[in-house]
Amino acid sequence: MGTTAMILGNDRRMLLIEFLQRQDGKAELRDLVEYIAEKEGDTDRRHRKSVYVSLVQTHIPKLEREGVVTFDHGVVTLLKIPDDVTVYMEVVKKNDISWSTFYMGTSIIFIIAGWYLGSMHLLLAAIVYLAMSVVHHRKIKRLF
Repeated sequence: MGTTAMILGNDRRMLLIEFLQRQDGKAELRDLVEYIAEKEGDTDRRHRKSVYVSLVQTHIPKLEREGVVTFDHGVVTLLKIPDDVTVYMEVVKKNDISWSTFYMGTSIIFIIAGWYLGSMHLLLAAIVYLAMSVVHHRKIKRLF
């Protein structure tokens, strides 16, 4: 399995990489645990412990073996990310809108245009595109 597939194949590894990118490449393990638990929607003690154990025993060692991160004295440092990983991860700055939100808005405009022009083909295509955008948006919101 390539490094890209290994990273993208697990939500916690993607969240770990995403958090490190937002923190300029370095973060305390406890901050990573809190972030991932919060993104997974469960911040109780038991879940945070589960996140901690999976990071320390599985995810960080895998990323270390691939040369993506180092882990030393409770600090995880991002070394490198394969170029094609960020293509698949939707990392949006604080005041920006996500691509899925942009596509939903564009779809709504085309739905209105299809209705106004009486174009059933445009209307149906825009509705399908809107549905796909909503599904993607929900998945991204759940992860990030």
